[in-house]
Amino acid sequence: MPEPELQSAESLLRGSVLVLLQFDICEAIRLDQLRELIRARAVEHSRPRHPAPENIRFQSPPVVVPLEPLVLESGERLQGEMKYYDYGVVSVVFELAFADGWSKLIQLASRWVWEVDFATQATAILRANLERAAPALVKPYKDWLSEDYLIFHVREITGAPSVAELIQQHGAHIAQVVRGDQGQLAESECNEVLQSRISYYANDLSVIGWNAAFLYDSTSGAETAIQLLEYANSQLLTFRHYDELLTAELERVYTLLDEGTGLFARWRLARTATRLHTVLLDVAELTEHADNAIKFLSDMFSARLYKLAALKVGVPDYKELVTRKVRTAEELYRFMVDQFNQSRAFFLEVTVVIILVIELVYLFRGMPF
Repeated sequence: MPEPELQSAESLLRGSVLVLLQFDICEAIRLDQLRELIRARAVEHSRPRHPAPENIRFQSPPVVVPLEPLVLESGERLQGEMKYYDYGVVSVVFELAFADGWSKLIQLASRWVWEVDFATQATAILRANLERAAPALVKPYKDWLSEDYLIFHVREITGAPSVAELIQQHGAHIAQVVRGDQGQLAESECNEVLQSRISYYANDLSVIGWNAAFLYDSTSGAETAIQLLEYANSQLLTFRHYDELLTAELERVYTLLDEGTGLFARWRLARTATRLHTVLLDVAELTEHADNAIKFLSDMFSARLYKLAALKVGVPDYKELVTRKVRTAEELYRFMVDQFNQSRAFFLEVTVVIILVIELVYLFRGMPF
């Protein structure tokens, strides 16, 4: 056991650490209008960016705006940028170059996961930048949902180990980085973390966790994984919003139904049913829009990588919650429509009876009607 520890202490890792913070701020963003609004400042402070990965395409590529560097209390200086997506999500990404050993990377992971409040700082930066972007926002939300994620991208390791060698020699260290824990993890926990790994070549590795990921790849090779991790987290954010929206709407419907099902109460169901149906249409439209935002072009590995990332961050779970609530809402909508139709039919029948009674009264009195 001492020899691997010595070897790991002597290993030099080069790469960067990315802090991804995402906010669901509105229903949609008009990207063309946004480009016009921020063109002067964005062009003035723009910096070269790598081209989009060849194997994935956005229907509407996000608008990217560079940010001023973020300096932490520890003195670390992070480069930053913001990405506006057309489905209403904004990403704030900070990046710190890294060149040190495994122990330093594990310490940084633990500190950044549990001690540094990136969300508060990113929220303040986002609010300041939204002032000029406000006209491009469609139905902005008062309260924002947010997600944060860390990506540890290692480009080079002393000795250029293969994936098999890296797992054998440093698997426990990778697990500590992904978990953000400086303590020595149990073998079962290490295995749990390393089960969520995927590789294409013998010298690239992606280990995906629920709140962090470890990537061992070149800069260009890791770009696709970073983009897909960002997209998976934005999908999680979107489905969380739909889940809360449907929960609130269903609670409102249940409250109305609990108030009674009398004749007049049933008439109120019409407006509630219309509102519920509108929400269902909005959820269906926005879900389809978000699902189709990114396209995989003849690349099954990217599709597998996204599936793994989405599974680990919880996208399928929230999507299933939304699907179940949509089914419940559809059943409630049909029930309310039936109740309203019954009330309307009953009202028409009562109206006809009243008219007949009036006619009979005039008839028996011998008065012309």
